Amino acid sequence: MERNLLLRLSYDGARYHGWQIQENALTVQQVFQEALQKITGRTEDIKACSRTDTGVHAREFCVSLKTESPIAPPRLLAALNHYLPEDVAVLSVEQVPLDFHARYSCKGKEYVYQIWNHPVRNPFLAGHALHYWYPLDEALLHRAAEAYVGSHDFTSFCTLDKRERGDLTRTVTHARVERAGDMVTFTVAADGFLYNMVRIIVGTLLRVQQGKIAPGEIPAILQAKDRKAAGPTAPAWGLYLNRVFY
Repeated sequence: MERNLLLRLSYDGARYHGWQIQENALTVQQVFQEALQKITGRTEDIKACSRTDTGVHAREFCVSLKTESPIAPPRLLAALNHYLPEDVAVLSVEQVPLDFHARYSCKGKEYVYQIWNHPVRNPFLAGHALHYWYPLDEALLHRAAEAYVGSHDFTSFCTLDKRERGDLTRTVTHARVERAGDMVTFTVAADGFLYNMVRIIVGTLLRVQQGKIAPGEIPAILQAKDRKAAGPTAPAWGLYLNRVFY
């Protein structure tokens, strides 16, 4: 009898070329499917909640799996974590209705971007946070970030490629900038995200810090619907898929 399972994963994306399988590049999906095949003996039908790009991390990444394997969720959890590499872990496995889909049943996601704000780099954060050595005013950046909340066309904040078509409106439910010691964190949640959207938002916030964009200009950048109006794309290694909402 076919079952549908929801698996929640966590992974360090530093050595992977994103989630989705690619030719001649190591991806998280590849190592996950290889581990799964060792357990069930077959190539299973899996659906992912989204893609992550090269170097991006995930504290929670969801996969739905339709399988005829009778193995119980607790045993599958243990077996997968036995075969997966150290930088990928399955956090939970649960049975869900057959019509559940990791991507299409998703109601929203939350991302976090980490910035190490200190004159000296932290070697333990290499590949896991952007090192920004000039002073950051987190209160200024938070005020600027609040302009993203609400439903907006985010054309100015995405890299257009063959993946992006149709309506580019997304609804942001919260966007905030906080500091804990020398770590400045940008957190944003929305009903969906466009390609490079969070990284471009962060790059634009850094332009605000540099005085090249005024905090009050962000609504006009949104209205421009022009990628050239926004700031640069921040590096991938500071970005984490933090939570997935169903």
